[in-house]
Amino acid sequence: MADKRKLTVIIERDEDGYYIASVPEIHGCHTQGKSLDEVMERIEEAALLCLEAEEEGDSLRLEFVGIQTIQV
Repeated sequence: MADKRKLTVIIERDEDGYYIASVPEIHGCHTQGKSLDEVMERIEEAALLCLEAEEEGDSLRLEFVGIQTIQV
C-alpha cells in the first residue's frame, strides 16, 4: 500500500444548506453533500479519483499555504 497523503479540506455551506468541500492542493477537487459526514465521505472519494487522474497525466500540484482575510 502506498503512503497516504495528508490533504487540507475546505468546507463551506451554501444558501440551500448543502456543504461544499474542496481540496486546495488538488486542482479541481470539489464535491458537495447534505451533511458534514456525507461531504467528508465524498471528498475523500473525490480526492482519490483526482489523485489517480494526476498520476495518469501532468497536472499542477499545489501546496496549501493558508487562509487570509482582507477588508475591502
